Amino acid sequence: MRLGTWNLEGKWSDAHAPLMTDAACDIWLLTEMPTRTTLPGFTIHATRARMAPERAWAAVAVRTALSAKPWKKDPHPASACADVGGLTFCSSVLPWRSCGGGDPWQGDDTASRTKHAVGRLVAALPAASTVWGGDWNHAFDGTEAAGSLAGREEIRAGLTLLGAELLTASQPHRLQGLFSIDHIAVPSGRLLTREARRLSMQSGGRHLSDHDAYVADVELAG
Repeated sequence: MRLGTWNLEGKWSDAHAPLMTDAACDIWLLTEMPTRTTLPGFTIHATRARMAPERAWAAVAVRTALSAKPWKKDPHPASACADVGGLTFCSSVLPWRSCGGGDPWQGDDTASRTKHAVGRLVAALPAASTVWGGDWNHAFDGTEAAGSLAGREEIRAGLTLLGAELLTASQPHRLQGLFSIDHIAVPSGRLLTREARRLSMQSGGRHLSDHDAYVADVELAG
């Protein structure tokens, strides 16, 4: 199964769907998704909560043949979940330095807001059977430019509690010298059939988002 994650930055055009089709993912963990997004051959479940008018915080897009079952209630306003083949797929936006303490974030700083959001997710998501990804606004190596080092450790702790392995920690950010803040994690012990990698989502020499996409091929059956 090929997994992908991409922050769409609230943008959607005729160029987006062909690029996503070319990536050949079975499941996309999307963030900042416009509500007008349509991806042929996929069923999309998005957060009810909106990051901005006509922009969902997150969404899970599943190849229709895989028969996704959306959760009745997502575990956090900035996270969308769907069940597919006995696994739970969760796409999340997590706090960043300038997000402030308003809805849906709770806490006095990035670390406490991240701790609260991750705590809600870990309490709701099934351990050892959750695929979790999205724009976490934290790198897992090198300089921390978007989140906080304490927030990074809160996410690490959450991954441990979920029994999940992060596949994108060493992937580069679009900005030289930084590491990705967009991530994919799978239940520990699943076979990675091809190294996770970055895709530069460009059309006509123009980036379609301020984020690159990341994909990973993983054996998730059984």
